[in-house]
Amino acid sequence: MSTQPHTPATPAGSYHASPREMRRILLSSFLGTAVEYYDFILYATAAGIVFNQVFFAGMDPQVAIFVSFGTLAVGYVARPLGGFIFGHLGDRVGRKTILVTTVLMMGIASTLIGLLPTSEQVGVWAPILLVSLRLFQGIAVGGEWGGAMLLAFENAKKESRGFASAFAYMGAPAGTILGTLMLSAMSTLPQEQFLSWGWRVPFLLSAVLMGLAIFIRMKVSESRIFNELSAKAETKKRRVPAAELFREHPKALLIAVGAGLSGQMAQGLMGAWAISYAVQQAVLAQTEVLNIKALGGVSTILVIIVASKLSDRMGRRRVLIWGNIGAMILAFPVMALLDMGSTVAFMLAIFLGLSLVQGFTSGPYGAFAGELFPTSVRYSGASIGYQLAATLGAGFTPMIATALVIAGGGSLWLVAGLWTAFSGMSLISLLAAKDRSGEDIQELDGPGSTHAAAAEEPEPVPASAEPVRTP
Repeated sequence: MSTQPHTPATPAGSYHASPREMRRILLSSFLGTAVEYYDFILYATAAGIVFNQVFFAGMDPQVAIFVSFGTLAVGYVARPLGGFIFGHLGDRVGRKTILVTTVLMMGIASTLIGLLPTSEQVGVWAPILLVSLRLFQGIAVGGEWGGAMLLAFENAKKESRGFASAFAYMGAPAGTILGTLMLSAMSTLPQEQFLSWGWRVPFLLSAVLMGLAIFIRMKVSESRIFNELSAKAETKKRRVPAAELFREHPKALLIAVGAGLSGQMAQGLMGAWAISYAVQQAVLAQTEVLNIKALGGVSTILVIIVASKLSDRMGRRRVLIWGNIGAMILAFPVMALLDMGSTVAFMLAIFLGLSLVQGFTSGPYGAFAGELFPTSVRYSGASIGYQLAATLGAGFTPMIATALVIAGGGSLWLVAGLWTAFSGMSLISLLAAKDRSGEDIQELDGPGSTHAAAAEEPEPVPASAEPVRTP
């Protein structure tokens, strides 16, 4: 006879957190991701305007910026590895533990980048250490988004799952705003001081932000549906959730990768490459470009809110499809605006290309990815899918765009063509998917799952209840 205590069946719809706990979860999801992406995107911005002069001094300017973007790509290459490692652990030990670990890793790496010696001081060791820390950053951020998104996703009501999941994505532009404004403030220093110590200050601030994020995340509870699944005997026998993902859910994983390409392309092009392009062309002041990017981050958050709210009403798939159609329509006009070289044109390009396109192609993506996978492999599936999309869509984009501009004799039409192609791939992936926005969290595990069975099981009649007598 089993000695394990009986766990009562959980009625359908009761997996969501209380309003107070949900507010704490959403704050943790937003702030934690903001800190992670403050560090990650701060590096992307610095790679375009600082690292080519500090760590790759003495090279041809075009070659230096290309190599600098190469170190940026290293972090994106490491992101799927982080998604694999932390996705596996998140499906085994829980979401909360992993999220504390990833913030700690990112904070340490970014603080050390701010302390790195230059190539003039230690020679080739400077770029080697830079690349090593960027790898560490990539692994950390690879496990961050999936866990932050899933804590909100798995604790939210079905009717607001899209909006709740988007808080993890809203943290990215919020972190971008903070990092960009910090770098912008430092860039008002004389150029010699900025390159000597000014650029380091935003990286050193990471230590303070790391402590804040860890404090908040320690107060968040694990999702109930994960706790119930992990308590079951059959779940404990499962050793490799990532292997289960590739074996049993390959189509869902491919859809997750493909659907995320367009939003990541927008980030790689307009969030990193376009900033460098505007500065390198010497048509706009460095501080002005950074301030416009920060303003673009504010409008990106607003668009993400609108898109995620719409996804709760219209379905994730429909909003994402229209977002990708919009990306294909706007790719060439955005590049034409960027090529004009005026402040107003650059601001409009950032709004259309970064805020509008990224908001509608990425805002509902978290809930869409979460709904593709059952609880047992959801962290692995969402993280690996998202991070592979980030590597393919954003990781090499600044390098490729720089090479395409050179190959096109300064024209940006080849860059626009690349953007259109990636948006087309996302559109095809979405057309092959099924919208599951209307399903309860336990229904996403499939009709044969223990959660689905519990949801369908009628509530037991208490033994002490008297039978109803009919006349």
